[in-house]
Amino acid sequence: MTEGSTAVPGTAGDRSPLPTTAAEARAQVQDLLDTHPEAPSRTVINDILLVTSELVTNALRHGGGLTAFHVAREPDGLRVAVTDRSPDLPRTSASASSHDPAGRLGGFGWPLIQRLSRSVTITPAPPGKTIEAVLAYDLPAL
Repeated sequence: MTEGSTAVPGTAGDRSPLPTTAAEARAQVQDLLDTHPEAPSRTVINDILLVTSELVTNALRHGGGLTAFHVAREPDGLRVAVTDRSPDLPRTSASASSHDPAGRLGGFGWPLIQRLSRSVTITPAPPGKTIEAVLAYDLPAL
């Protein structure tokens, strides 16, 4: 595990408790960003925190719960990985919004994650999956 990584408490490499909410995950990422010698712009930080929030919220809401959370600095960006219990791939509805069985509006997070990340990979992690987003410290060209 690399600097700034978090894991399920009690496992090798445990540095921070596994976040139980998106707010806790954002706080862990913000703490790591605060130690960066040259802080990214506020816009980039906000994008990183938004992607973190969406990844964790999706794991909690659609993925059967968060089982691992890792964040690591890279030379020109940040890597955020979230593991959940569901093997189901993320999806959006045709209208980019949908309602879950509880009637909550949704479907906007996955397109945001893809748009704001330099790369996104999904890897099976039985019984679920790991979604890893790499975010650049500079803004992508639009």
